[in-house]
Amino acid sequence: MKDLVRESFFGQCARLITGGRVLQYPEEEDPSIWQRYVHAEKSANMGLYGTTERPSSSSSAQNQNEEKKKKTRKSDEDDGASNDSGYGANGEQTPRRAGGHQKYIDPEKGRDVHVVDWYGPDDPANPQNWSTPKKFFVTFEICFLTFSVYIGSAIYSAGIQDVVKVFGVSQVAATLGLTLFVAGYAVGPMLWAPMSEIPQFGRNPVYIITLAVFVVFQVPTALATNFGMLLAFRFLTGFIGSPSLATGGASIGDMYTPSKRTYGLAVWGFGAVCGPTLGPLVGGFAVEKKGWNWTIWELMWLSGFCLAILVFFLPETSSANILYRRARRLRKLTGNNKLICEPEIAGQDMTGKDVAQMALIRPFTLLFTEPIVFLLDLYIALIYGLLYIWFESFPIVFIEIYGFSLGTEGLAFLGILLGVFVVAPLLFWYHHRYIEPKFNENGELTPEWRLPPAFVGAFAIPICLFWFGWTSRADIHWIVPIIGTAWFSVGAFLLFNSVMNYLADAYPLYAASVLAGNDFFRSMLGAGFPLFANAMYTKLGVNWASSTLGFISLAFIPIPFVLFKYGHWVRLKSKHARHDL
Repeated sequence: MKDLVRESFFGQCARLITGGRVLQYPEEEDPSIWQRYVHAEKSANMGLYGTTERPSSSSSAQNQNEEKKKKTRKSDEDDGASNDSGYGANGEQTPRRAGGHQKYIDPEKGRDVHVVDWYGPDDPANPQNWSTPKKFFVTFEICFLTFSVYIGSAIYSAGIQDVVKVFGVSQVAATLGLTLFVAGYAVGPMLWAPMSEIPQFGRNPVYIITLAVFVVFQVPTALATNFGMLLAFRFLTGFIGSPSLATGGASIGDMYTPSKRTYGLAVWGFGAVCGPTLGPLVGGFAVEKKGWNWTIWELMWLSGFCLAILVFFLPETSSANILYRRARRLRKLTGNNKLICEPEIAGQDMTGKDVAQMALIRPFTLLFTEPIVFLLDLYIALIYGLLYIWFESFPIVFIEIYGFSLGTEGLAFLGILLGVFVVAPLLFWYHHRYIEPKFNENGELTPEWRLPPAFVGAFAIPICLFWFGWTSRADIHWIVPIIGTAWFSVGAFLLFNSVMNYLADAYPLYAASVLAGNDFFRSMLGAGFPLFANAMYTKLGVNWASSTLGFISLAFIPIPFVLFKYGHWVRLKSKHARHDL
């Protein structure tokens, strides 16, 4: 519990205010152990090659020259290097290498630094070494955060008709309150996702500060005095609240190895599904009793409660930030400014132009130049768009056809949630039984083996849409179309899980940019589709409107099959994808 609170936003603030006198780290309680955090081999490589990794290939002449330099170095280069106290001849405290020898610094390309790293494969500060209960608790927090923000889109939809009456606007205009919120999802990650990757920031400040603003902005949204004010704050809240949707998956990846990441992302998917499915249920009853703005108050209370939990109990999961703060503590503790971590070394070589290119240009470059990324992002964007346009048919079906009230109409969405509870255990069993054994001794998997679950998911989407469209009739019991809705969550759950894992494995060096582009693409389609949903279902009817969406989804079924067979060949042609698996 001490470690959990110390790594939280509250814990770091408490340490900052007290100058590190409370919630101390092990090296602060026992200064004699700080040397174990210095990685001897990486420090030596920095001295010889200027990088933490030994070059994979070098000329024999170069190797001979380096060996000659090593042999000719003076033995008294640092008289205190082997001193047990860890102090050099000049009184400066320096990290010792194995054997007590001072590393040689190449005058041309070497750097005299001491690389701060994990002290071993079992370092408890590394998020991947956290205990299972701690990982589960942090995963729950990320899911709760995602749910608390994601519900903000669907909870508003329950009050659209009331917005029409209160502000005297058309239904399409009132729907903008939904679409602009989702559009904020698309734009926000382009800023927040790269910021969370910067070692000096980490993920926690991005989560906490944006969530706090998200909570505060619900007040002017609920008290909007005109329609323009409502739309402006709906966009701003979507923009501010987006980090959980774009960076939540990255936090899961911080804690779980690639072989276990499927489970973490699947559990995180529960939070993403619960938001849109429970939003109409929660919001419907509130609108019936109090009006549209009570959906916003509910959103504020929920996200505020989530904020209170995260402030005190959400630890930092970014390994780059954890190592950065460790290196900073050691510099302060020892007075040795040569102590530095790898993320700092990488950041020193990046200019503002590089950061801007990574955040603003690379996601779009990868999206439109990489066939794999474009096809899968287009598929996921389609599913996302279909979800939002399909949701607009629920009032037509369950209120107009079956006579549900606004509140009980939200119960119809529970079929979607039930589908996730059915398919998730089956996905876990399949992954454990068939996929985990395919990982090699280095914990790596050929990316295409992430795709088989998508084979089932691809067929589940059109099954849902045709089932729902042709069973939504007064002469068929309402439970039948609700059962059909479960197929959508089966399809979306399997497709999202497969695609996110596949992209992360196929583009490990550019995963953040690839996933940011995916979020932008799908959110933009999700924002635009609801604007014509009501007109489409009104003019075509529920049966043919849903069938039209079903035919569109049928056209995308071959994508996972084609990539499973030819994905490796396509990756070999790419400059950015991984080639060695």
